[in-house]
Amino acid sequence: MDRDRDTRDPRIQVHTPTHMTTTHGYTGGSTGPTASQMIALVTLVPLSGILFVLAGITLLGSLIGLAIATPVFILFSPVIVPAALLIGLAVTGFLSSGAFGLTGLSALSRVVGYIRLVGQRMPEELDYAKRRMADAVAFTGQKTKDVGQTIESKARESGTTTASART
Repeated sequence: MDRDRDTRDPRIQVHTPTHMTTTHGYTGGSTGPTASQMIALVTLVPLSGILFVLAGITLLGSLIGLAIATPVFILFSPVIVPAALLIGLAVTGFLSSGAFGLTGLSALSRVVGYIRLVGQRMPEELDYAKRRMADAVAFTGQKTKDVGQTIESKARESGTTTASART
């Protein structure tokens, strides 16, 4: 009963071609390249050959140019090397000067922004400081008054005790 059931995955479909036969009567074999593959082959083989020839010509030209330029470089190297060094240093100087300038502008912009922010908050902070100072002065005045009264009362008590001690 279980053998009658098909256990294959239903998502997999197998198609067997019936039109592909060879001269030997074998079915299911390959018949060779298709027409589009032949067109691609006919187009790409000459194109790749031309590109290889151009690459060879370019390599040959580079080698000839190097062979001609090497003695010139050797003869003029006392001039070329310092000139290249001077140009390299000048470019480095200009780039670093620009970088330092941008850094300075950025720092200046940051300081100006901070000063503006502090300038906006300054009146509020000054009012708060004035109130705190007035509170501190009032507290100190009250404490001074209390201490003065304490001293006065102690002086009266001691004056009364010294007056009674004399009599």
